[in-house]
Amino acid sequence: MNFETRTGPDLGDAAPQYPDLTVPEWYRDAKLGFFVHWGLYSVPAWAPAHPPGGVLVEDAYAHHQYAEWYANTVRIAGSPTWRRHQEHYGTGTSYEDLAEHWDAAGFDADAFVASLVDAGARYVIPTTKHHDGFCLWDTSTTTFNASRRGPRRDLIAELHDATRRAGTRFGVYFSGALDWHVGDFPPIESDTDLFRFRRGDEWFSRYAAAQVDELIDRFRPDVLWNDIEWPDGGKGGDDFGVAALLRRYLDAVPDGTVNDRWGVPSHGFLTREYTHVPDVIGHPWESTRGLGYSFGYNQAEDARHSLSGAQLIHLLADVVSKNGNLLINVGPRADGSIPGLQQRAMTDLGAWLRRDGDAIYGTRPWIRAFEPTGAPRAYTTGAGAVHVIALDPAAGVIDLPPELGEGRGRWADGSEAALQRYPDGSAHALIPEALRGDAAAALRVAV
Repeated sequence: MNFETRTGPDLGDAAPQYPDLTVPEWYRDAKLGFFVHWGLYSVPAWAPAHPPGGVLVEDAYAHHQYAEWYANTVRIAGSPTWRRHQEHYGTGTSYEDLAEHWDAAGFDADAFVASLVDAGARYVIPTTKHHDGFCLWDTSTTTFNASRRGPRRDLIAELHDATRRAGTRFGVYFSGALDWHVGDFPPIESDTDLFRFRRGDEWFSRYAAAQVDELIDRFRPDVLWNDIEWPDGGKGGDDFGVAALLRRYLDAVPDGTVNDRWGVPSHGFLTREYTHVPDVIGHPWESTRGLGYSFGYNQAEDARHSLSGAQLIHLLADVVSKNGNLLINVGPRADGSIPGLQQRAMTDLGAWLRRDGDAIYGTRPWIRAFEPTGAPRAYTTGAGAVHVIALDPAAGVIDLPPELGEGRGRWADGSEAALQRYPDGSAHALIPEALRGDAAAALRVAV
């Protein structure tokens, strides 16, 4: 999206100096993180279901596929979300009134985080404030927060503490330039509106910075994940500006990392949202998407819209082979429970990683990510080996290119691969019968 590359406004000689945003090795090793989009939008938990296999273009904002955009879509008169809201809540209930409908009394942060770690998460990033402006931590900047309304709990503190207890890295998502609670703009109905219907004044810039400073001071997040830029009024050299904010962050968390959605000419890792990347990207990057077509839970979606376990495993292998991390999103129900469709895919992923995780964690790209012919496979490398991840084990064999044809291969169970070598240096390995029904199987070839 264009907010990933925009670096305005042009401040000329007044442009501030940014700190070193080099991506740390721990992040590059982690490979798999879990996003958690849970918020006030999880109460209605609804958006028009995205056409399976298709891309909705016409009236995209009126038919927004992201349930977490409910606060915007419900204000577009005549939209499906607007009509459904009238039917379910009546004309007198505003989006912000839904806070009184949010019951998270049964939420257990430790059990929730355990399900993410069991699925293979090496870092967890919950939404602390989405575009609706509802804060999930006990902030002093606004009473529109989960400690004062709705759950009446500091949900970010609970998730932070549970994640740290699990020995997993913790990050925070923050909506920098959009906060519909403190703005009086019309609803966003186009990409143009996305840039013009936002606050960029000094008050709002200070407000956003104060909120992120709270998150840094309280949670020392390993990842600071900003969305849809930073207010233009906070891009200068002021102490509430993003350059100063990032300096404070790295002073507090020296091995922390940030993404690229700040709208300034400096960034950490690159972000790609619901995007297929065709080949290796040299700079560290992250692919993010929901298990379905929405980040927030959308009860209108079914199995046709949601990644299966096999699809999720293939996505992870593809991203990692191209030098990326996968930040896959779980969208809980309002009560904090994970829908069965999502949980099944997560369970399958975790089981595969427990067996073949050496082909993912701590790896780097090989000389190429894949082969254009033959049974599909992905390559990673690390610890003196190249991992060949067979993405169709049912084929029974996996081809090895000449660079690997003389190597010795072993499967995750320690058994040596049966190789047939050819005069051109290539080879193929027989895939054990026990693995042929799996979504993927990794062969470790010593080099």
